[in-house]
Amino acid sequence: MIWKGLLIFAALLAVPQAPVTGGGQTTDHSVVSHPALPVPAASTAATPAAGSSAARSDCEGGNCDAQRPYITIATAAPAPAPWPLQNRIAWGANLVLVILGYAGILLAVSLLRKIERQTKYGEAAATAAAESAQAALLHAQAILNAERPWILVTVEPSKSVDSGFTISATNRGRSPARIIAILDETRIAEDEAHLPEIPEYKDAEPNPSAAPMILLPGESAGIKLFCRQDVSGICESTERIQRVKTWEEKIYLYGKVLYRDLAAPSNQQPHETDWCCWYIHGRQNSGMVMAGPPEYNLHT
Repeated sequence: MIWKGLLIFAALLAVPQAPVTGGGQTTDHSVVSHPALPVPAASTAATPAAGSSAARSDCEGGNCDAQRPYITIATAAPAPAPWPLQNRIAWGANLVLVILGYAGILLAVSLLRKIERQTKYGEAAATAAAESAQAALLHAQAILNAERPWILVTVEPSKSVDSGFTISATNRGRSPARIIAILDETRIAEDEAHLPEIPEYKDAEPNPSAAPMILLPGESAGIKLFCRQDVSGICESTERIQRVKTWEEKIYLYGKVLYRDLAAPSNQQPHETDWCCWYIHGRQNSGMVMAGPPEYNLHT
């Protein structure tokens, strides 16, 4: 289609502009004479005698109503100048330049359209590659999370202390874990809603007796022991002990365990497991269950 349009355009431009000569024009000057109008008949009036002063007139004996003959000279149109060879060459060169320019414009438009299509294909390919890379990253992260250690905190009755409970940390992951810090706190409150929004600790320093330690996959270690005799040491007065016995107030134990992968560098951000328990004080026996708001039971 492009070459067909070029050929039609070139044919239209190639038609020579031939000079047009008007018919009837000559190079010689011609004289056109207009004949004199016919003289009207002589008047029937009497003619004055010759030699009389009254008979003289400006017409000198002629009829004053007759018009004098006149001559009109028409100038012929000049002949067209010949078309020099230099002008013909210039016209042909301009025609070639116009054709080449038109062809260049068509090729440029076609090239721009191809570039636009290729750009769209490139954007689609880049988007697909980014999505694939994101999926691969998520897959790799999932594999790392599956292979990393996971410390979970559970409560078990103590085998050596009556009405006592052991809070244990167990490695449920697939690689060893190095425990680097253990924090715990005991607080009396009416219910979970009266606990601080963010866990607060009196001693920010980790417990040196429990950390550091290494837990292999499936291995457990006790991080805190609580029994019935510890209630009197927590409560400040007998009235408060009675309120705990009647469940008007409750004893909550909470804390956190900080650990890293055994092969992780020391500057890596440690993982964290937060836990919270509710001590249930009965008349003869006691109990302890996992409790607390979500902010007290986090895993990273």
